[in-house]
Amino acid sequence: MTRFTRAGAVLGALTLVASLALTGCGDKQKKPEFVGGASSSDASAAPDASAPSGPGGSSTPSGPPLTLSPADGANNRPVSTEISAKLPDGGKVSAVTLTADGGGAVEGKLRTDGSAWVPSAPLKYGTRYTASVTASAADGTSSQGTSSFTTMAKPKSTVGSGLYLFDDKSYGVAMPVVTEFHPGIPKKDRAAVQKRMFVRTDPPQPGAWHWVDNGTQAYYRAPEYWKPGTTITVRIALAGMPLSNGKYGDVDRKATAKIGRSFVMKVDNANKKMTVFENGALVRTIPVSLGKKSTPSSSGTMVVMEKKEATTFDTRDDPDPANRYVTDIEFAQRLTWGGEYIHAAPWSEHVQGRQNVSHGCVNVSMANAKWLFGKTRIGDPITIKGTERRLAAGNGWTAWSLSWSQFIKGSALPVPSGGAGPAL
Repeated sequence: MTRFTRAGAVLGALTLVASLALTGCGDKQKKPEFVGGASSSDASAAPDASAPSGPGGSSTPSGPPLTLSPADGANNRPVSTEISAKLPDGGKVSAVTLTADGGGAVEGKLRTDGSAWVPSAPLKYGTRYTASVTASAADGTSSQGTSSFTTMAKPKSTVGSGLYLFDDKSYGVAMPVVTEFHPGIPKKDRAAVQKRMFVRTDPPQPGAWHWVDNGTQAYYRAPEYWKPGTTITVRIALAGMPLSNGKYGDVDRKATAKIGRSFVMKVDNANKKMTVFENGALVRTIPVSLGKKSTPSSSGTMVVMEKKEATTFDTRDDPDPANRYVTDIEFAQRLTWGGEYIHAAPWSEHVQGRQNVSHGCVNVSMANAKWLFGKTRIGDPITIKGTERRLAAGNGWTAWSLSWSQFIKGSALPVPSGGAGPAL
């Protein structure tokens, strides 16, 4: 049985979000696990075979010479460097071959807008590279150029990062792509960082990023919940990326995950009932007891972030003596960092559906808690309405607690009204 405390909402060893002075019936601490990261010292040695580079010099140049970036002879380039070119009358990069001294070709992909070519893994530190680039102009002419450059030494000061998505896992339809940073990304760097956070979905669904105010989290979602069966492929390509605060991105993180069936929970404080829908069909109505007026539940759309079949809520450090207790809990499902859960509450079964008595959690009967626990996945949504408190941004994975028009305002880059397609 796991012991939790309520000593402030701490997002793991990275301490990425400030303590949330929010009421919750469970713990406020969490030490999240993140997907493994690939640094430039190990990832570039194993190129992504699914991302072939274009063949350089495949046609006879018919236009003016290219101006390449990095320029020929450039030194101390970051290992996040992309290969781009400029033509006098515009045009797009159409093919790139990048080779390391003493090594083979580096794998990579062209950006969908033709603005640059992105290596599929971080370049190696302190290494000389040669790029051969072909670009095509609007009039059909093509130009070529060659550039040799050297990457910088490994930096000492980095930004910690995290990605809450794991290979081969199946998630609920509201699972956002969640990235975290410590310290937070400065506002003036967010557009450049966002350009290096790549998401692709199959079947294709447009999406957008949204930054929380302090830059410690960014969420990616679509205008609507993901389609069941969607595959989400993510690369947070920040290894060696320079930031304005003198720090650099720590590692690249990648994951490919699946979205399962649709399972949606809705709670209305007016009737104190939870309605549960599976693949759009109502499958159960569950009486609930929400937070009493002094410790109300949050209204908004949350997602299941963590599941514990058995745990202990220990709130003896709460400043209010009335809220201090130690209680064994079964079938607990975390909704917020502040300590709100869905969980079994046999002590309140006699008032469930009629009265709110909890410290902020969604209390259900033992039988209903066990049934829910067996059905839910991480990323399944629950919407609560009609309580005395609104869900605070960043108190959990709150990407869906905003309308789409509100959500895209948090992007550091312009977003089409219907969402953007993949950058790679």
